[in-house]
Amino acid sequence: MRDVYIAGIGITTFTRLEYPLSEIACYPSMMAMKDAGLKKVDHLYVANMGSGRVNHQSGLASAVIDSLSLTPAGAEAIENGPASGASAVRAGFLAIASGMHDAVLVTGAERMREVNNLEATDFVATLTHPLAEYIYGVTLPSLAAMFTRLYMEKYGVTARHLAMVAVKNQNNALRNEFAHLHQKISVEGILDSPEAMTNNPYVSEPLRFFDCCPVSDGGASVLLVSKETAKKLGRPMIRIAGVGQATDSHAVHERPEPTDLPAVRLAAKSAFDMAGLAPSDVRVAELHDAFTILEIAESEEAGFFPKGKGHIALEKGETALGGRLPINPSGGLKGKGHPVGATGVAQVHEIVTQLRGDAGERQVEGARVGFTCNFGGFGNNVVCLVLTRED
Repeated sequence: MRDVYIAGIGITTFTRLEYPLSEIACYPSMMAMKDAGLKKVDHLYVANMGSGRVNHQSGLASAVIDSLSLTPAGAEAIENGPASGASAVRAGFLAIASGMHDAVLVTGAERMREVNNLEATDFVATLTHPLAEYIYGVTLPSLAAMFTRLYMEKYGVTARHLAMVAVKNQNNALRNEFAHLHQKISVEGILDSPEAMTNNPYVSEPLRFFDCCPVSDGGASVLLVSKETAKKLGRPMIRIAGVGQATDSHAVHERPEPTDLPAVRLAAKSAFDMAGLAPSDVRVAELHDAFTILEIAESEEAGFFPKGKGHIALEKGETALGGRLPINPSGGLKGKGHPVGATGVAQVHEIVTQLRGDAGERQVEGARVGFTCNFGGFGNNVVCLVLTRED
């Protein structure tokens, strides 16, 4: 396979956006092309989960390629639930690595605030098993709550650990101009004080309001190129060194051990094996913290910490900015936001920003190897990426 590089990146603010979905996709696309210094691409992949259901727009990739005046380049939409973004990056990687194309634009976009929170929760709940889960009222927050309770009982994770993840990531988002949430929080305010229950009520016990990511609109883009093209463009040489994907049982109750996330473990291992690197080589990571417990669990399954010890690393500050392995310096899904189709692309955007040394106040010093984990469904389809800086 040929080496694949990221020559351009672009992103919108993650918040409530008043623009049509196709414009939310076009804006970061134009930013990425300008960043790379390219005016044409061979192909466009658009990651999106809900355009047909939420926005009443199908054929999104065809609309976006036309709006960008990039016809007759090829265009396709990629849907893999919340992991759509990383799946689209994977598709772009394969197109370059195979030699089929030299320049591929990958854009993730979602406009979820078009519906209210109840409708958005129901839309995301369509990821669950239609006969074994959805018809009984199972939602993603309810699955995460049951997972959290089991994790607490088995590994000693407490509500304080969950609050520590929320505080770390939401306060990291204060350093990210594109993040959805710009409100400083503290463990006292959301857990210890008399007002905590008012500030931070239960959503699905034991998960509280600040344990859950917001519902966001937003878009993000990366422009992938061959090594030959990357050298001509003269941008920092950020390579997609490893790509891994794995799946698991759809119905969570069918899993032998419900506190394990084998798809994360296998996808991460595949990505590290392809890169010829180990988890200990990673200096910065973006993990899919749609719920605070997931950051802790994914940090273990990816191999950064032993199983059941991720919350101990959190206590020691190892995952904070300035720690041994900063996790979610962008704010993560918790603070930056979670426009589902865009999330995996936005994770890559953040790691490229970090490896370029352009992250400003949230810059991780010495970052030359980064990792992303994009978590689809409730861990039944996961895509992990390893990125390296080569120059």
